[in-house]
Amino acid sequence: MTRAKRKWDHIQYALTTGQTSNAGFDCVSFVHQSLPNTSLSKVHLGTKIGELKTSSPIFINAMTGGGGAKTLEINSQLARVAKETGVGMAVGSQMAALKDKEERTSYEVVREENPEGLIFANLGSEATINQAKDAVEMIQADALQIHLNVVQELTMPEGDRDFSHALKRIEKIVNHVDVPIIVKEVGFGMSREAVAKLEGVGVNIIDVGGYGGTNFSKIENERRERGLSFFDGWGIPTATSIVEAHSHGSDITILASGGIQTSMDIAKSIALGANGVGMAGYFLKILVDSGYEAVIEEVTSIHEELKMIMTAIGACNLDELQHAPLIFKGEVLEWLQQRQIDTHKYSTRTIHSI
Repeated sequence: MTRAKRKWDHIQYALTTGQTSNAGFDCVSFVHQSLPNTSLSKVHLGTKIGELKTSSPIFINAMTGGGGAKTLEINSQLARVAKETGVGMAVGSQMAALKDKEERTSYEVVREENPEGLIFANLGSEATINQAKDAVEMIQADALQIHLNVVQELTMPEGDRDFSHALKRIEKIVNHVDVPIIVKEVGFGMSREAVAKLEGVGVNIIDVGGYGGTNFSKIENERRERGLSFFDGWGIPTATSIVEAHSHGSDITILASGGIQTSMDIAKSIALGANGVGMAGYFLKILVDSGYEAVIEEVTSIHEELKMIMTAIGACNLDELQHAPLIFKGEVLEWLQQRQIDTHKYSTRTIHSI
């Protein structure tokens, strides 16, 4: 099977397998504020991803590219959405274009459609320094995502089986590429131990890519004769993974992704410790079903709803939202307690308006 065919298969299976909707956000609640002392007109959504400034915490997370004309059209439309709404955008893995120059246009179109936008390049942890530099140059990227997808590769019939020295390769890329490096999981979550290892080699932005969204084990199992169903429920739910990463206690920038579909999911992600929120499968389904204008309408509505939630909480900006008191219950609480992560500091904190 060609890489391009596999890329298109991934899109098709992502749409048919859907999302698990088990990212853990139902186990997280805000403490209601009867006297929030704020106004909707004073709420701002600007944030920083590392040193990169953006007017919205939302970005369209890595989906596709390298699958011929069909993926070119998807990326073109998503780039138009990003431009119209002011959100960032990541492309899918660019290895296809590095191995076949004819596939470059399916990635380059993103920068062509959105010349001034915030755009992330994307490669796997097997990438070399030169490949990383080429991927950034291809789309004049503002940052480079390095994705970790061990379970997907193991489930993929033709996937990698050797994951040795990935951390060393990431360290080399951090030290030799001039844009910020974002290391992201692909739907299975990231533990605080993994975050500590990444920070140890100079990574200062991570995307937890938690369980609860598009399930790449299920996608790859659709392509196998004998499925590895034990991987279908594997991973750390997104809400839990954000807290895992935040509990590391450093200044590392946390991005949340994995099953995030609503303005409330976004608000909870930020309150748990994220600075930005990636959405992929949710936007893809709207795009395919209703067109890119419907995605623009959805992003606009989410922005408006997020401001309303922040007003109710008493948070005028995302920094204040990160200090909103939260209550945990159910599986998320049980997980965090067993991992000896202090949940009381979330339930007893207070927003101090600037």
